[in-house]
Amino acid sequence: QVQLQESGPGLVKPSQMLSLTCTVSGTNITTIYYAWTWLRQAPGKALERLGAINYDGTTFYDPTLQSRASISRDTSKNQFSLQLTSAIPEDTAVYYCARDMQIGLQQYDYWGQGTQVTVSS
Repeated sequence: QVQLQESGPGLVKPSQMLSLTCTVSGTNITTIYYAWTWLRQAPGKALERLGAINYDGTTFYDPTLQSRASISRDTSKNQFSLQLTSAIPEDTAVYYCARDMQIGLQQYDYWGQGTQVTVSS
């Protein structure tokens, strides 16, 4: 069974880097044609897709992040990670990792449980 688990600090200071890791089990993140995606949901706001790393290692980012986001992977650990530079209070949200059934399809069949990240001094 496919499982995803987010990990990372729950509290980040403004201007610091927000880093999260998603550990995947039950499948390999290089399996075609899946895209491994980061999303978040801030209080009172809709779910927002931040970006993804595809099975072949290529990446996609939401333009609204203005180049603050970086997604990478460690295939030896079957993990993929999100780094968001210059954290701001508006980055406070529940962050999710999920598997998109195909690059850009935005149909997610497996999700992590989500992790709360608060940006505050």
